[in-house]
Amino acid sequence: MTDWNAYRDNLTKNVKTLATLTPNTLSGLQTLETPLPETKHLDAKTRELIALAVAVTTRCDGCIAVHTAAAHKVGASKAEIAEALGVAVALNAGAALVYSSRVMEAFESVAD
Repeated sequence: MTDWNAYRDNLTKNVKTLATLTPNTLSGLQTLETPLPETKHLDAKTRELIALAVAVTTRCDGCIAVHTAAAHKVGASKAEIAEALGVAVALNAGAALVYSSRVMEAFESVAD
């Protein structure tokens, strides 16, 4: 079992060190993560649920640690998180099927 609070604290400490050494790296990421002011169609909870689904599909423990805490903070329930994760699981399986068809096509291009 992962101690997610300790992991998140350690991650924060290491990111601060990286930000000190390469401030443009963190600045660039913060620019990408900050929604534009005119983006008012999704509320904070919906954005965090999407972030968790993406975190699962990209297998990012740091994203899971940070966005789970953020989702809780903005009021996401365990059931809402589970539903979002169900979408991620379904999409990953679908993506595997789509990319499997690409392998079959690539094989045909090299087969005798």
